[in-house]
Amino acid sequence: MKRVVIVRHAKSVPYGYDDDFNRDLKERGKNDAKLVSGDLKRKGIVPDVMISSPAKRAIKTARIFADNLGFNRKDILKVKNIYDGQTTSEFLEMIKKLPENAETVFFFGHNPGFHYFASNLLQSFGGDMPTCSTVGIDFDIDSWKKTEARMGKKAFHLVPRAFK
Repeated sequence: MKRVVIVRHAKSVPYGYDDDFNRDLKERGKNDAKLVSGDLKRKGIVPDVMISSPAKRAIKTARIFADNLGFNRKDILKVKNIYDGQTTSEFLEMIKKLPENAETVFFFGHNPGFHYFASNLLQSFGGDMPTCSTVGIDFDIDSWKKTEARMGKKAFHLVPRAFK
């Protein structure tokens, strides 16, 4: 089995759109990321690979998750195309190139793309992706190369408000 975990960045400051790439997390966003990643830790969900948009709010969310899940934050891979925007097909191509020894891979990025990815990778989603939403998608495959749209099963969908 292979698992993709899609994480929308945590709550960011509502200003600075003239420099959107460098918008920072709000204190609430930092706390939300700690809550959600803490729940993943309690469930024993550990990343083998973490990939993030290089935008400040996404990489900071990824670092909080890394710290809570015992993943070396220096090993977080930054992929500019996640910030720039990808189609589901392009996202799938990135998944198909993942190292085969990785079983659980976390992706950190932005809406609307991450909502589309969750919707298009799952057989059925029907959910929303507010900030810091975390969706685990399980694929009954032994190779990332076999990943296809609409073949994933939802393992979990965590949203910060569920922990408050």
